[in-house]
Formats: sequence, C-alpha cells, structure tokens
Amino acid sequence: MADETDIEGIPTPEGAADIIETDYRIGQDNIQTKVGPFGIDIHNPVFVISGLLVIAFVIFALAAPGTANAIFNGVDAAEVEGCEAGAFCDLGMRAYLTSNFDWFFLWGANIFVIFCLLLIVSPWGSVRLGGTDATPDYGYAGWFAMLFAAGMGIGLMFFGVLEPAYYFGTPWGDEPLGTVRPFGEDGALIEGNVEEARRMALAATSFHWALHPWAIYAVVALALALFSYNKGLPLSIRSAFYPLLGERVWGWWGHIIDTVAVFATLFGLATSLGFGAQQANAGMSYVYGLPNNVTVQVILIVAITAVALVSVLRGLDGGVKVLSEINMVVALLLLLFVLFTAGAVGILTDFFSTLGAYVQEIVPLSNPHGREDTGYMQGWTAFYWAWWISWSPFVGMFIARVSRGRTVREFITCVLIVPSIVCIFWMAVFGGSAINDIIANPETSAVKANVIDSYSPELSLFAMLESLPLAAITSTIGVILVIVFFVTSSDSGSLVIDTITAGGKVDAPVSQRFFWCTFEGLVAIALLVGGGLGALQAMVISTGLPFTIILLVLCYGILRGLMSEKQRALS
Repeated sequence: MADETDIEGIPTPEGAADIIETDYRIGQDNIQTKVGPFGIDIHNPVFVISGLLVIAFVIFALAAPGTANAIFNGVDAAEVEGCEAGAFCDLGMRAYLTSNFDWFFLWGANIFVIFCLLLIVSPWGSVRLGGTDATPDYGYAGWFAMLFAAGMGIGLMFFGVLEPAYYFGTPWGDEPLGTVRPFGEDGALIEGNVEEARRMALAATSFHWALHPWAIYAVVALALALFSYNKGLPLSIRSAFYPLLGERVWGWWGHIIDTVAVFATLFGLATSLGFGAQQANAGMSYVYGLPNNVTVQVILIVAITAVALVSVLRGLDGGVKVLSEINMVVALLLLLFVLFTAGAVGILTDFFSTLGAYVQEIVPLSNPHGREDTGYMQGWTAFYWAWWISWSPFVGMFIARVSRGRTVREFITCVLIVPSIVCIFWMAVFGGSAINDIIANPETSAVKANVIDSYSPELSLFAMLESLPLAAITSTIGVILVIVFFVTSSDSGSLVIDTITAGGKVDAPVSQRFFWCTFEGLVAIALLVGGGLGALQAMVISTGLPFTIILLVLCYGILRGLMSEKQRALS
C-alpha cells in the first residue's frame, strides 16, 4: 500500500503516472474551525449550500406532508383548476418525469454499457489505477463484499422475489415486451404460456440488475480513481472534468457538479433506506405481528441510523468492511438455503436459461422507441436507471476508495461482468423459487396473494420464505440482512457525501460524517411521511435526471485521462 501524501490522505502514485500540475490544493477553500469538541473542515460553498437545502427540504416535508405528497404523487386533475390530465400536477413528479424522459434515461444507460465494454478491449485497459507500480489495497474477497453491500444489498433483498413474480403474473399491463400472461381471465393457469412467461420474467428482471447498473457505477468509480490516484486531484466528481474545464473546475462549475452529486447521492440513499425500513417492518409484522405502518418505519430508521453512527466511529476497515463481510456470508447462506430447499436442479436450469434469455432480449429491452410496454419501460426501467444514476456518486466513490492498484481492464471486468452474473443468479434463485411456488399452488400461494392478487411489495420475500422449511428463522435472518445492509449503506453513504463536501478530503473530521449520516435518515423519514413509496421514487428520479447529463460528459473526461496515462507509460 502506498504511503499517503501530505495532501489530505490521497495516496501518491507509484511508478509512472501523468500527474496534473495545478495550483489548487485539496482543502484550500475549506472552512476549518472547532465547535466545542467537534472539528469542522468543510468545503465552501458545497457543504453550506447542500447542508442548508437538505435541512430546508426535511423541514418542508415534515411540516407540510400533504403538500409534499401532492407534489410527489400528484392529485386528481378534476379537483384542481387549470390542471389537465397528464400534466405534472395530475401525474406527480415521478410519473411525469418517467413518462417524458424515459428515452433519455434508456439511451444514457446504453451509452455507459457500450463505453465500458469498449474500454475492456481497448489498449487503455492496461492502465493501472494508482500508477504503473501500484498494488491492490484489498484482496478480492473483501473487495467484492464491500462492493455488493454498498451497491446492491437492500435492493436485492427488496426486489429479488417481487420483480420476477410481478412480471410473471401481473394483471396490470406491465408485461415486458408484451409477453404472454400465464393466467386466464378466470385466474386459471394457461399451461402453454407458463414457460415463456417465466423466461421473460427472469430475463426482464436480470436486465435491471446486470450490465446497465454496474456500467453506471463503473463509469463514476473509474473517473474518481483515475483522476485522484493517477492525476493527484481531489477525490471528488469535479476532478474528472479537469480535461474539459481546466482550472475553472475549482470554481462555480465545479461547485455545481459536486452539489448535484451530493443531492443525487443523498436521495438515492434515502430511497434505499426507505425501501429497507418498509421491508424490515413488513418482515417483523409478518413473523412477529408487529404493526406495519409509517410510525414503526420511522422508529426503525432512527434506530438503524444510530447503529450506523457507531459504525462511522469505527471507520472504513473496522466498520463497513467488517459488517459487509459478515452480511455477505449470511446472505450467501440464505441463498444456498433457498437454492437447495426449493429445488437446486430446477433453479440452476433457470439460471442458465435466464442468462441465455437475458442475452437474447437485452437489445429489445434496451430500445427506448416504439415500445408498447410503457408500464414496464417507464414504471420500472426508467425508474431503475434514474435510481442507479443517483446512487452512482455514492457507489462509484466507494468502489474507487477500495480499488486502487487494479488495471482498468481488471477493474471494469470485475465491477461489470462478475457482479452481473451474481445478480442474475440471485434473481434466478429467489425469483425462480417464487415463480415455482405460484405455479405449484396458484390458489394458495402467499407470493401470488401479496404480489399479483394484491400488491404488497415489501412482503414478497417473506411470502416466498413461508413456502419453505424454517420460515420463521429464515424470515428473521432476512430482516437482519436488510437491517445490516441498511447500516452499511448509511455508513458508506455518509463517508462519500462527506468526502465530496469536504473538498475531496478523505480524512475530514468524523463529526461531519455524523451530520450526513443523521440527515440521510431524516431525509428518508421526511420522504416516507411526505408521500411514502411514491415520494422516494420521485426524488430519486428528479436528482438522477441532471446527473445523467453530468455522467455522459464524464465519459469524455475519462477518455482524455486514459490517453494521457497511456502516453506517459510508453514514454
């Protein structure tokens, strides 16, 4: 591991690297002081603007939940003078953005996938992050554990059963690519449609969890790692724009880029934390009979945020890394339990057929034009891409922090290909088990009752586990997994936001991470109180939209940076 430089914890490049000569020094614009026993080292104006706007948002959503709900979820157009059906006031923020900008999100994600695949086979793939002589800071086991816990943890738990089961039997017209439905109008299974419906359900789910989201993460992570570890610039989103903006990147252009990144990260995290609180509450209600309502979910967020604050104190290696590795072991054990108790041979067959179906359907599912399955494309895909994009500063910076020493080819292959296969396998196991239960017990299946007959998404995992042995134990394990994923996401997110708002410093006072960790929880609470699931989704899309533009420009900055690195290595 490299010795750290005297510029706030950024490791010095080892071997040949094209360091950018700039008069800017990390933290030169920071406000440094002490408030009682707490140190403060914050970037002005990024921290000030971000912090004040976040506080104002929390106050507004908690003080006027009715107004917030109308903004997020829309109102009846007939009840509002001047509001027409299909307008923003009628649809609400989420539906309006996904129905009008679905094409933009889909094209953006497609570009990121193509960009990453081209880098793998290009000569620039041999560039090593951290300099030609750099060595990895973490082994593969710890690296993958942290990557998954931060990048997909809560999402896999929440959607692993819900999404495949929903696509398989949805009566609401969201069939991906208009695939056949396995149920007739009388609710009876149509045997001839079952296999095609299963195939498309698993392929359409894999589409949302494989190459596209990981390409988004890889683009941000590569930009941050390259410009920090090879170029000697601050570990901040603005640094990747130096080839385009030059010294202007340290001015207001850079402030805007970093502030948008803070909001995208914050609301992306809040959405995941909201999902996690709803699912944990649903599991406790399902197994132990506790009330399932917003009050309990708020209490859960407060309690889990308190645990995350303890993890913050322990730091990256003693907190997030340890929790991530423990959680991944427990998640693996749950995965294996479901695999073998639900029928390993059939599920493994589903996995390989799902891989084939995913490859076959990825192009039509990626097409944003001329589609009739707008329920799937707008309600699911556009939301997912916005969610992954809003998460990308958080996951990307976290991946960058733990990926120094890898070559670009190794980095992208591991971040893009390997996690995609694991996610597809996860969906085949949990989703395949849920679909098998629906097929075997169409009249009594708890999954069908909670996903298809009535839509209770937070109950889907526990409904599937009910059909397997030891349901009470595995459901409890599921709740614990959700909670620990919650903690690692909150802790990791506060680390990333603090780095951005501290001007790229990676060793800013821990009190600042306390601030962001606390407000992540408060934003999640404000969104739940001010509009529930719709509010969570609305804010993630609204912040993901402008950040998509930033990421598209970021690709050009990466190319410029890699070109100069390759030239320096050959000189």
